[in-house]
Amino acid sequence: MTTFIDCIEDKSNLTDWLCRMVLLGAMVRPDLLELARSLDPDDPVDKKKLTALAEQAKDAAGANVKSRKGTYLHELTEYVDRGEPLPRAISEQDLDDMAEYVLATSPLEVVAAEQFVVVPELSVGGTFDRLARYEGPGPDGKHISGQFITDTKTGSLEYGRLKVASQLATYSRGRLYDHSKFPVDTDDKKAFAAWKKTSFPADQAAEAYSELPPVNQDWGIVVHLPQGEATCKLYWADLRIGWALANLALTIRQTRSMKGALTPFVTQAT
Repeated sequence: MTTFIDCIEDKSNLTDWLCRMVLLGAMVRPDLLELARSLDPDDPVDKKKLTALAEQAKDAAGANVKSRKGTYLHELTEYVDRGEPLPRAISEQDLDDMAEYVLATSPLEVVAAEQFVVVPELSVGGTFDRLARYEGPGPDGKHISGQFITDTKTGSLEYGRLKVASQLATYSRGRLYDHSKFPVDTDDKKAFAAWKKTSFPADQAAEAYSELPPVNQDWGIVVHLPQGEATCKLYWADLRIGWALANLALTIRQTRSMKGALTPFVTQAT
């Protein structure tokens, strides 16, 4: 999803980590440094090449291993939720993770999975993991029932709690969008550029939208499945806080385009 909440979160720790990964990768792959020497960071074409080299350096340092592993665990949870057998090649570690996932999510009944939604007032869109039905004790201990947006996270939640709450809050207020109504070959740059400038009649555009089933907009459910730890825990996400943050982030994004905050100081010539 377009993570609008990113604009109000402190990125200093992430920036430091990325710098370390790129430096470590350059030590492992000194050839990347040689390729970078002839590139001009101010040239738009060279800038893209430098970004690609930095990504290769991160890969060489193992920075994307966890990301790929997290994606694989998400795929395994889809097998579980569809009631299908797990792949034969699954490792013992992954099998333990899935056993914990099954146990932790047993109170949830999956209603829908991997649905793309858009929120026009925020100009964002994304795909939520699951829509699940739950009935039982709520975050305050009182009985609660209904359908909830649920999202599986395989990394640390230490620094991303507000982001997660905002993400789920936005999903819960989204509208289902069927992008197949307006097909385009995204690999064809010219065709894609032309498609983005194409206007469609309002009645035709409306056909792509449909409403979500009734979903709780006060609370969402986070499924925390850290990689290789054979543990899985559920957390309530306060979507009221998340929605307030989403709107705050939108305001910040809009104010960034404001001009006139600083005016040149000019003295009378003598």
